[in-house]
Amino acid sequence: MRRLSIACTLLVFVLATGAAGAATLAGVSMPDRVTVAGEPLVLNGLGLRKKLFIKVYVAGLYLPAKQGDASKVLAADSPRRTVLHFLYDVDRGKICEAWNEGLANNVANPSAELTGKFTTLCSWMEDMDKGETMSFTYVPGTGTTVEVGGRSKGTLPGKPFADALWGAWIGKKPPSEDFKQGLLGV
Repeated sequence: MRRLSIACTLLVFVLATGAAGAATLAGVSMPDRVTVAGEPLVLNGLGLRKKLFIKVYVAGLYLPAKQGDASKVLAADSPRRTVLHFLYDVDRGKICEAWNEGLANNVANPSAELTGKFTTLCSWMEDMDKGETMSFTYVPGTGTTVEVGGRSKGTLPGKPFADALWGAWIGKKPPSEDFKQGLLGV
């Protein structure tokens, strides 16, 4: 009996510690913590982006501390990171359509400079295959570094661009409320 109790305790410990380092959604696991510019960030939440009934990607939002209020996330001038893990093949044209839609839905009268940065962002996009990732990392004073398929594409300077980009996911008109709430951990 004692051996069974010890075995159960060990099993619970192994299961708990194995799950403690990551969160999972739709079969995609993301680590609970990452480091950006020497600063630890925590996984704020995971969101599942769907188009009709198709699961397109799982996104993970990383922040210095958990935050469930989108306006506070966007107001803070602190590091943030979003990682997209694609569950479905998506061509670059569709990705750019989504960026432009997010900009139009969440930024009233975007400046020519901001629109130009979204054009640059679109020029960096590639067709994404199932299993590939894309990441966006904002560092104050540096800007937003874009990685596509594990390759750095460049950095777009300025907090206004970062806020517009993250606004496309957690702004007033996100892809869906479920997606936004997932990223915000609410």
